Amino acid sequence: MATKTDGGVVETIKTVFWALLIAGVFRTLFFQPFWIPSGSMKDTLLIGDFLFVNKMAYGYSAHSCPFSACPIEGRLFGSEPERGDVVVFRHPTRGVDFIKRVVGLPGDRVQVIDGVLQINGSPVQVQDGGQFTEVKDLQGPQGLMPRCSNDPVGQGGTCIKERKIETLPNGATHSILNITNNWVADNTPVFAVPEGQYFFMGDNRDNSEDSRFPAAAGGLGFVPAEYLIGRADRVMFSSAGRSLFFFWTWRPDRFFKAIE
Repeated sequence: MATKTDGGVVETIKTVFWALLIAGVFRTLFFQPFWIPSGSMKDTLLIGDFLFVNKMAYGYSAHSCPFSACPIEGRLFGSEPERGDVVVFRHPTRGVDFIKRVVGLPGDRVQVIDGVLQINGSPVQVQDGGQFTEVKDLQGPQGLMPRCSNDPVGQGGTCIKERKIETLPNGATHSILNITNNWVADNTPVFAVPEGQYFFMGDNRDNSEDSRFPAAAGGLGFVPAEYLIGRADRVMFSSAGRSLFFFWTWRPDRFFKAIE
């Protein structure tokens, strides 16, 4: 009886080991799960969206593995992101994963003037997209409170942001949000994107820590290609609550939603 019990324990350990190994390989080579923790990419991505990151899109680097442990120098099977891609990447100085949109490619000159993105000296096309509204309340596990263009708004009130449709030079379109017209990053110097690096911005333009803020000052700065992890293509699941188990806060309209 003891032998059978011992054998059963060994088989269980083997099963768990191989399951973890297969899951680790799948996560490293193909798709990595990612929860949206903040509102910097609203309304493209909302707090509580769950997605799988396509890790085959740009190839592999040391940062493709947990804890940046892949024994890879530079990029393996690398390919370039397209302008407008929504990308998960490792923050070059903080060692945590971020998600933002690529707006500046190597060799570009990027600037923001009066809240309008300028690429290589020309403003991008911007059209009115109506309003984005949400309840002003604590959001996600961190209990973040959204900022509103119609502040002050009491908790439980309607939080409004101005929505615009931005078209990048390659024709990629997406919505962006505006909270105020005099935020600190609504007017910037010209950023010359170095070779092999990228310029990222959040779609919630007045609530995003992105490449407009240099890494030396605690921001993001330019992101080298080897820090790219993968492309976000589709929201798989979404929950507006503090916990996944609060099924009444699930957002079925966002399940399997394509990311533009």
